[in-house]
Amino acid sequence: MTTMTPVAMLRAIKSGDAPAPGIANLLGFTLTRVQPGHVECELTTRADMTNPMGSVHGGIAATLLDTVMGCAVQTTLDAGEAFTTTDLQVHYVRTVSPGTAVHATGTVIHRGRRLATAEGRLVDQRGKLVAHATTSCMILPAPE
Repeated sequence: MTTMTPVAMLRAIKSGDAPAPGIANLLGFTLTRVQPGHVECELTTRADMTNPMGSVHGGIAATLLDTVMGCAVQTTLDAGEAFTTTDLQVHYVRTVSPGTAVHATGTVIHRGRRLATAEGRLVDQRGKLVAHATTSCMILPAPE
């Protein structure tokens, strides 16, 4: 059983001192910034991420945004606490071609006792907005 705080665990993943979660390995993204209430990641999209029209599937953007917003919430938790996403709203602004580097940021807007909200942005390598999102997360108290 780990005694690391949630923010320390994310920092260990970022530095390579702890294993990346499965979704990071599956998609190939890396955490690039971890601060209390704020997390960032990067990914270079690939041809195997495309939809039938040849652009990168919107689920990739949704997954990256869900990840950085959820991890931003995770940085605000005390040891033993957990969270679960209750709502995810994604707004797509433009398409992404395979081979495009994208950067996702997630920031906590509100952290209450039982609920947290966060917002996220996904930009391409030119700094153009690709998608933005909001989430609500239920805070699960540490077991007694």
